Amino acid sequence: MQKLFDNIKGDRLIWAIAALLAIFSFLPVYSAASNLAYIGGNGNTFTFFVKHFMHLFLGFSIMYAVHRVPYRYFRGISMIMLPIVLVLLVVTMLQGTTIEGANASRWIQIPIVGMSFQTSTLASVVLMVYVARYLSKIKDKTITFKESILPLWVPVFLVLMLILPANFSTTAIIFSMVMMLAFIGGYPVKYLALIIGAGIIGLTMFILVAKAFPGAMPNRVDTWMSRIENFSNGVDTEEDYQIEQAKIAIASGGIKGVGPGKSVQKNFLPQSSSDFIFAIIIEEYGLIGGMVVLVAYMWLLFRIVIAAQKADTVFGKLLVLGVGLPIVFQALINMAVAVELFPVTGQTLPLISSGGTSIWMTCLAIGIILSVSAKREEIKEQENIEDNPLEILSEAI
Repeated sequence: MQKLFDNIKGDRLIWAIAALLAIFSFLPVYSAASNLAYIGGNGNTFTFFVKHFMHLFLGFSIMYAVHRVPYRYFRGISMIMLPIVLVLLVVTMLQGTTIEGANASRWIQIPIVGMSFQTSTLASVVLMVYVARYLSKIKDKTITFKESILPLWVPVFLVLMLILPANFSTTAIIFSMVMMLAFIGGYPVKYLALIIGAGIIGLTMFILVAKAFPGAMPNRVDTWMSRIENFSNGVDTEEDYQIEQAKIAIASGGIKGVGPGKSVQKNFLPQSSSDFIFAIIIEEYGLIGGMVVLVAYMWLLFRIVIAAQKADTVFGKLLVLGVGLPIVFQALINMAVAVELFPVTGQTLPLISSGGTSIWMTCLAIGIILSVSAKREEIKEQENIEDNPLEILSEAI
């Protein structure tokens, strides 16, 4: 075990924040799982506890393995993985079946292990690494919009087009994060305006085609529109049942909460262990617990910015921001949905919500961030050795 800790590199505070969020997640997930255990399962909540533990164990194993990889290798890996991701997205979209009542065009089945995998989450990480690679490559170069269309924007829009029919919220988040990273990376603002305009036109055309030919392709356009309309008009319908139950849970929590495991709304709130787990956290741990979780993500954001600022290359800086900012952004969206600041999106709370794919891809992204910060530590240690003659002598001996 000591050897394992000695091999842990990178920003120790990021390790600590990730570990604290993961450890805390067991309490609300185990509590909320009683709803799934008694309604759709065999009444054994411990199986959900073990399942969540295994997801986190595999996730942190991925994080550890990835953070040991020199981050410069992710340039080439993104080039190799992007075509693979596109193929996976096509296969996922063409399935046309359902898994536990959900649209299966978000998931792909892994026959060997008998579980499902949400390909859009992998696509988002790979795409952000790819964009960071391209932006670092053209840094300090004069580039025209025409030159960047094929190597940058064609892959971006291909990924977005394959995710959009089944998952608008993930598409919107990825598009927003790509735009933000491109802006930070120095891509001309006038070209970004053209891309945003093209994105709006493309989304409008997709909605019009989907409404005109509803049987042409499986999509969730009607669901998106109804959610947005109900949210903006304040209309209470059956589709707002989740939000209403979440608001009841939050109101019941008060300042200190009703206590761990004592949530009542977990029995009525669908997706209480995943999409709406923040409402359960506030009900059981109150406003204080909710604020602690929020502060933890803000602390993570702060450390991500610090890691980016200390990175030794432009690619390292953009890589950290590209894979790190979406984690915090997704967390804020999940919390905003629970308090009805956003319409329902289906985004999980990173490292806290149950669900293997979300945990694994979050850990993958954090592992990449730690790889960048580990390189900085390596350079700093080397500089200290070079400045200390005794260290040089000891190394020689």
